[in-house]
Amino acid sequence: MDLNRRTMVIRVDEATLGAEGSTFFGDLVFLGNLGMRPVVVAPTQDAARAVVRSMNRSGDAAVGLSGADAGMIPTAGGEIGNVGTKLLRTLLDAGFVPVIEPTGFGFTGTDVAVAADDVAQALASAVGAARAIFFHDQGGVIDAKTRLLVEQLTPAEALEVADDRSLASDLRAAVRAAALGVRGGVGAAQICDGRVAHAAIVEFLTSRHLGTQVAGTVYTG
Repeated sequence: MDLNRRTMVIRVDEATLGAEGSTFFGDLVFLGNLGMRPVVVAPTQDAARAVVRSMNRSGDAAVGLSGADAGMIPTAGGEIGNVGTKLLRTLLDAGFVPVIEPTGFGFTGTDVAVAADDVAQALASAVGAARAIFFHDQGGVIDAKTRLLVEQLTPAEALEVADDRSLASDLRAAVRAAALGVRGGVGAAQICDGRVAHAAIVEFLTSRHLGTQVAGTVYTG
């Protein structure tokens, strides 16, 4: 199987990390043991370190990285440049789960804080991930008229949703990152509730989808 088809990028949120009885950490170890290639983007530096500690209590598979490591996420003027994937692929090939802090490599000599959604989108596009998952406690996009979950959006539709200022800013950011990821070559992107038991496994290994999926026309130029 193509290695990219086994690669998924998960932007985890605080709600998932703080949920009692969360299956998230065990799910990552399980996916890794099956030969899948999960990459985790944490919401903060402290959260990234907590994820590494929690995973390594049971699996010894997690490696914490910042965007400055090997100049992986160059950042200037608030924008992410060309992502370096060599270190990431080396770790994935060796069976480790990279856990990324939301920081970029600043050319002035200091790390730069970067939105976790943007980091996840940039990494997923750079490695050509099969799936990018953005955990959000709302569980996806809710249609304002029907109050029902929107199950599917094209990238163009998702970008329109991301401009809707009636939505929470963090949900808009996740939807925008999902749309840009798909346009950048990611197979599909999902906005869903990471507190649902085994959400990552369901999304990656079954035909069932949780939350709102963004998929459709891909632009790689």
